[in-house]
Amino acid sequence: MTRVSRIEGHCLCGAVTVALDNPKQEIEICQCDMCRRWAGSFYTAQTGDNAEVSGKDCITAYQSSDWAERAFCSKCGSNLWYRFLPTGNRSFSAGLFDAAARHTIEKEIFVDECADWSRLEGNHPRQTGEEVIAEAKAAGFSFD
Repeated sequence: MTRVSRIEGHCLCGAVTVALDNPKQEIEICQCDMCRRWAGSFYTAQTGDNAEVSGKDCITAYQSSDWAERAFCSKCGSNLWYRFLPTGNRSFSAGLFDAAARHTIEKEIFVDECADWSRLEGNHPRQTGEEVIAEAKAAGFSFD
């Protein structure tokens, strides 16, 4: 796989575009109930540096929990990002980027909430929701 220094993507209608520098070459998969409801299966998280987002007038953000915000294009409904509010860090829907189709899976989280029909094969790390929350709490985040 050739490492690229920048990837560009867009929502279904093209009203919102996203560019990331130094994109991670691995995708994190979230199988939690909320992501399944939001994405229709699971959420595929693409990260990188210096996110440039255009089309801000077509973006709607929704605070889905005390610690998370999710955004989508208000014209076509494409999911755009997940933001972890305690840090402000965003991951973008990998489906926005053609180049992300060749990225591997870094890890799969909330596997204990996975729907039977969306189980993924492969030899990658898997964490339950309890393990993910424990790891976040150990890093100093509170979910109470």
